[in-house]
Amino acid sequence: MLKKSFIIFIFFCASVYCQELYYPGLDWEQRAPESLGFSNEKIKEAIQFAIDNENSVNRNLRDAIVSAFGYEPGFEIKGPTKPRKGPNGLIIKDGYIIGKWGDVSRVDMTFSVTKSYLSTVAGLAYQKGLLSLDQKLEEYIKDGKFSSEHNKKITWHHLLNQSSQWKGNLFGTFDWADRPPRNLSIEELKAQEIPGPGEAYKYNDVRVNLLSFSLLNVLQEPLPNILKKEIMDPIGASSSWNWYGYEKSKILLNGAIISSVSGGGHFGGGMFINSLDHARFGLLFLRNGKWKNELLLSPEWIKLVQQPSENNESYGYMWWLNRGVRKWDGLSENIYYGAGFGGNFIVIIPDHNLVVVTRWIDSSKIGEFIKKVVDSQIN
Repeated sequence: MLKKSFIIFIFFCASVYCQELYYPGLDWEQRAPESLGFSNEKIKEAIQFAIDNENSVNRNLRDAIVSAFGYEPGFEIKGPTKPRKGPNGLIIKDGYIIGKWGDVSRVDMTFSVTKSYLSTVAGLAYQKGLLSLDQKLEEYIKDGKFSSEHNKKITWHHLLNQSSQWKGNLFGTFDWADRPPRNLSIEELKAQEIPGPGEAYKYNDVRVNLLSFSLLNVLQEPLPNILKKEIMDPIGASSSWNWYGYEKSKILLNGAIISSVSGGGHFGGGMFINSLDHARFGLLFLRNGKWKNELLLSPEWIKLVQQPSENNESYGYMWWLNRGVRKWDGLSENIYYGAGFGGNFIVIIPDHNLVVVTRWIDSSKIGEFIKKVVDSQIN
């Protein structure tokens, strides 16, 4: 599989642009937008737009989480939280910083952008041959979570595109208690008929956390350790990021107590990270998995995460796609992005060789902001 990925990468280099691409080292070079074909003035205007359109979510993120999700039956904050400050972000062109605002070194919660990191760990397991996308989870996890007639049909593909429809309780929360309809009683929620695995999309953090738990059991090593060793350290990320689970998500693995990390901040936890590290991660995807002279992530996987799901054209393997009902007007369908509560985004724009990271922007304004960045190109 890695041989196939290497061949794909060689073809990519030969046919696109393998000549001396810039990768940031300890320092990240900044260049004037005009030196790389973008209008200085229009980039400034785009940045001011991001600053002026701060997300309205409470800066005390613990309160913000409770306000957003506290209606859920039995809801509780299970993992750490951290207050936020103002907007910040980066615009990366050809690997160089051409725009920067706010404190890009500040470590913040990033909520469901964490899912794109979780997907990446799944990609590492996939390229090592440790999982097959169409194989059922009951073949991997033997503790009963996938033993019912309903759950035994679930595959890795279903978990990755949020169509698993898994039924059960994980770390103290039932699947039906995650973002339930507000007009139903607990008895009605429990009695709901749900589609079979693979039959419908449902954004559900309990099931995302099940993916994380399943990967932990397959890889037999804490997922943050794997991400650090195989992705974050090689791309030069800082040591300031952390990936948290819950007190209730600790399990015994090989004689040690290990935290099964969460795929977001719905119940607290998830990835706490700064924008500079986000941007390095985004640049790795823009560069098709290569960092300097090393292929870290299979180009095959990067292509897979961008495949529209059968039940949601706007969603791939825990990356959002600029397609379907979520398409941003006037922008290419090749764009894909990680997105999280409160206006956290890593946006990959292959057609213009751009990566954009923006934190705490009004989520309803992200498409307009990205269009302002793209339209800043002079030629």
